[in-house]
Amino acid sequence: MRTYTIKNALVVNEGGREKMDVVIKGGFIKRVGLGVTVEGRVIDAEGRVLIPGVIDDQVHFREPGLTHKAEIKTESRAAVAGGITSYMEMPNTKPPTDTQEKLEEKYRRAAEVSYANYSFYMGATNNNLEEVLKTDPKLVCGVKVFMGSSTGNMLVDDEKTLNGIFKGAKLLVATHCEDELTIKENTQKCRDEYGEVPPISVHPIIRDAEACYKSSSLAVRLAKEFGTRLHVLHLSSGIETDLFDNSVPAKDKRITAEVCVHHLWFDDRDYDRFGTRIKWNPAVKSEKDKDKLWEALLLGKIDVIATDHAPHTLEEKENSYFKAPSGGPLVQHSLLAMLEFEKQGKISLEQIVDKMCHKPAEIFNVEHRGYIREGYKADVVLLDLSLTTAVEREDILYKCGWSPFEGTTFGSRITHTFVNGQLVFDNGAFDETVKGERLSFDR
Repeated sequence: MRTYTIKNALVVNEGGREKMDVVIKGGFIKRVGLGVTVEGRVIDAEGRVLIPGVIDDQVHFREPGLTHKAEIKTESRAAVAGGITSYMEMPNTKPPTDTQEKLEEKYRRAAEVSYANYSFYMGATNNNLEEVLKTDPKLVCGVKVFMGSSTGNMLVDDEKTLNGIFKGAKLLVATHCEDELTIKENTQKCRDEYGEVPPISVHPIIRDAEACYKSSSLAVRLAKEFGTRLHVLHLSSGIETDLFDNSVPAKDKRITAEVCVHHLWFDDRDYDRFGTRIKWNPAVKSEKDKDKLWEALLLGKIDVIATDHAPHTLEEKENSYFKAPSGGPLVQHSLLAMLEFEKQGKISLEQIVDKMCHKPAEIFNVEHRGYIREGYKADVVLLDLSLTTAVEREDILYKCGWSPFEGTTFGSRITHTFVNGQLVFDNGAFDETVKGERLSFDR
């Protein structure tokens, strides 16, 4: 591994910002401070910002079985271009990741092709409780429970199984929360009114706030009953934010929550312009819901910002409402989108780093990552807040080849991404030899 000295960077880390130098050696951060002894290749970061690498706790990279949409290799490449140095990937693949053997197969594949560091969720079903409870909490990020159906067929709605998971899991349980019965009832009402080709604007009516709240409140109730370490993914409604509190630091919470970039960026006024391209589960909802999510995020009731990166081909997405799958690609541009909010004065750099880097590391107990600290793994990202990044089709790195941000020009640029001390992304060029590492957890 090469040695680097990043000089004169504005380091944003642990709630502060200070101009410092950082020495990277042997894959680790060796020194952080002013006037350090220069070693190796020097990168003069005058005028730029250095942050810890982003940890995205919710992505779908579609491998195995759905590789016409995405692959671990292509999507992790896009991720490091977007400043994401570690990711946690979901189990709704084909076949689903619902046994320990299938889980380890994904780890072996990532070791061969992933540009970023990785972990994979163990997937719960109505019939695999025994397999779920075998999961090693030190080696796996968490157990994923679909308490509402989405892409794939992994709905867990058996009361006995849910109780068994929440009672017996030795590691974090992450939930997709939408009440299935409510969605079915709303879907039938929609079909009665519109037939088989309703407008996309029905999506937040079918997958409404009530469906989300019913399921999220059930998850919170079960977690409190059994003392489960619960993490509720992709909150999308204002009413759900009332289920969470900020009375203790995130690292001490037993119940935490996440919001995704698209629920902070879009609202239901955007369906007319973007159509099914912004069809996600749970749905993008009203401006009022978006405002409440922002409020809860800034108050500390929501702990993490992630992507739920979930690619589909344009051909698939451009179907009529019921035929178009939910999900969209985001990892290449999520940090840039949040930096745009910083320029608008909605959130500070320190808060972005806290919610995208520090808090995922704390909540999942990721070992030696998520901070710029001596002795930690050198996962760091250099930003130039004076340059722009235009999202154009030819520059999109996702295998699906499109982005909901196409046509947007962000007011920042990611110039360098280091993964385990290796410069994997350098002003648009990739080191194709770099491979990420399996994340480990201090549990």
